[in-house]
Amino acid sequence: MTEWIQNKVTPPCAESRRVGQERQNQLTKPQGSLGRLEGLAIDFAGFQKTPLPSLQHIAVRVFAADHGIARAGVSAFPQSVTAEMVRNFAAGGAAITVLAHLHHADFAVINLGTAEPMELLPNVINSSLGAGTHNFSEQAAMSPPQLESALRIGRDSCPANTQLFIGGEMGIGNTTSAAAIYSAMLDMPAELSVGRGTGIDHAGLIRKQRCIEKALALHVRADTGPQEILRCLGGFEIAALVGAYIGCAQRGIPSLVDGFICTAAALVACRLNPSVKPWLLFSHCSAEAAHRSVLRSLGALPLLDLGLRLGEGSGAAVAIPIIQAALTLHREMATFAEAGMSVA
Repeated sequence: MTEWIQNKVTPPCAESRRVGQERQNQLTKPQGSLGRLEGLAIDFAGFQKTPLPSLQHIAVRVFAADHGIARAGVSAFPQSVTAEMVRNFAAGGAAITVLAHLHHADFAVINLGTAEPMELLPNVINSSLGAGTHNFSEQAAMSPPQLESALRIGRDSCPANTQLFIGGEMGIGNTTSAAAIYSAMLDMPAELSVGRGTGIDHAGLIRKQRCIEKALALHVRADTGPQEILRCLGGFEIAALVGAYIGCAQRGIPSLVDGFICTAAALVACRLNPSVKPWLLFSHCSAEAAHRSVLRSLGALPLLDLGLRLGEGSGAAVAIPIIQAALTLHREMATFAEAGMSVA
């Protein structure tokens, strides 16, 4: 049962935010001169219910799964790359594993269903729901029980002592799934939602658009809700991300949302449970063209715009030092009184 996704989320602590703002106003700088860094410190004061927040415990979970839509030729890479990348994560050779190690994060990969069976690997949790989803241009991507399980696996993926959750994803074909979700939820034409993903050529781009148009005609009506859109067009890993964002918010844990695919999950999570939104931070604007429009629809202001389009949670991991700098400045800068300075 998925009733839990509707459970109300307690908002960040307003009193801690107020006291945090007061401290920012007293630090030895002109008010507002640290820009977004000031807002980040105040956000974390609310998240952690303390005017002096810190960030030591970061959890990174990469959800991996294959997509039936990949067999329609929508990716520049073969479907076998999903399993190969899971092995690369386990060996520590991927961008997100390097960055997670750099930041001493609690790291794990959760395999929700690769087309190729996976052996036991270090830091990989096998929770397979099938050999990938179905081709959503022909039938619903997953069954209701598969969707329920994926949401629950995501919900339960974050350790209890986490101060910041980062979700990543891996799955050949998942930019097509994310673009289809954007088109369905934002009434966005496929030619606007679809990008080149892993680097497909023009013919591949057209195939990708046509697959999404066919899927929208097959699955989406004016009254189709976000959960059904996720079931019909999503992937196991995208559904797990939805569950993770909702579950973390319900436990008072903020999530730093990665790029194009993770933002699709965030969009679904916010539509399913709008009280999740205050617990989401957005790390960067992807090089995928539609991402900027989707962020705007969420009222989200990303921390970075570096032309990133790798996924895996890598853009979110790159943004961690910015948050740590904001919190360290907030805690350790002197106030005017502490510095013995007078202000007019």
